[in-house]
Amino acid sequence: MPATTTAATTSTSPLHTWWSQRPPTAGAAVMATGILSVALHQTGHETLSRITLTLACATWLALAGDFLTRLLRDRDRWLKEAATPAALTAIAATTVLGTRFTTLGWQPLAKALLALAALLWPVLLVQVVRHWHPRMPGAVFLGCVATQGLAVLGATLAASEATAWLAHTALALFWLGLLLYVIALTRFDLRQVAHGPGDHWVAGGALAISALAGSKLIAADSARLYLWNDDADSALRTVTVALLVLDLAWYAALLIAEIAWPRPRYDVRRWATVFPMGMTAAATLSVAATVDVPWLKTPGDVLLWIAVAAWLAVTAAALRAYTAPAPGPTPGSDIRSTTQR
Repeated sequence: MPATTTAATTSTSPLHTWWSQRPPTAGAAVMATGILSVALHQTGHETLSRITLTLACATWLALAGDFLTRLLRDRDRWLKEAATPAALTAIAATTVLGTRFTTLGWQPLAKALLALAALLWPVLLVQVVRHWHPRMPGAVFLGCVATQGLAVLGATLAASEATAWLAHTALALFWLGLLLYVIALTRFDLRQVAHGPGDHWVAGGALAISALAGSKLIAADSARLYLWNDDADSALRTVTVALLVLDLAWYAALLIAEIAWPRPRYDVRRWATVFPMGMTAAATLSVAATVDVPWLKTPGDVLLWIAVAAWLAVTAAALRAYTAPAPGPTPGSDIRSTTQR
């Protein structure tokens, strides 16, 4: 019997062991890579955009398979993880990919992803909000991110399909996302700015995706649809610009905090740093085009390449972490922090 157990243990590949221990926050890798694809497309770097899109799709498929496997074979673990804010990365990642597919003209696939995300959204959001508590990490803002992701994809599809009801639904989600942000802000532990492992950047990233949603809603309007009257359009533009300004303020504050309190050690939650960086670039570029502020394009370009550099750095760190020899067991090593989830 011991010999059989040993053989079974040694036959398990390191990749399988690593993957089985993957926390839900790994979904942020798809979000980060997917939004880089969107921003690279916005700036005309189509080849790089399609390469990053391919990587994001491959990772999404692997995570989707893992999601289903746990749902069917390890229900207790699935339910436990579904109650953590990081579970909402599944929705956000799906909507980011759907948005990119829309720009490729793959509307049927984008609609399917929107439907999937819309089905998951109420189930996961209710579970997550029920477990909110004071002094939470930056992942608490993922409720806003997931909701605004639906708004972005819905507004993008509404513009390409000339579907008014979809745009109005996206507008309702936009305002709901802002409400969720305000509530999450009251639960956020501000000490995370100085000591957070990476997901504290979502405090700004949630505003970035909200600004992107606002710009997509503005762009969805047309003479054919006539979605918003002059007052509504003006209010939407004002709120969108304000959201981008607040996002850039968060970006600057978080960047200064990274310099003042360096955190060089790799953590899977660092993907939740790359995502807000890429999302800020995408939002800046989108607002520049939609609100007709052309000078914003230059800062958007700069922010994009900063995000690309951060993506490369985190990817390299992740590869080093995977290939490094596994450390021996330590007392209490089986206890995982809830903030990692």
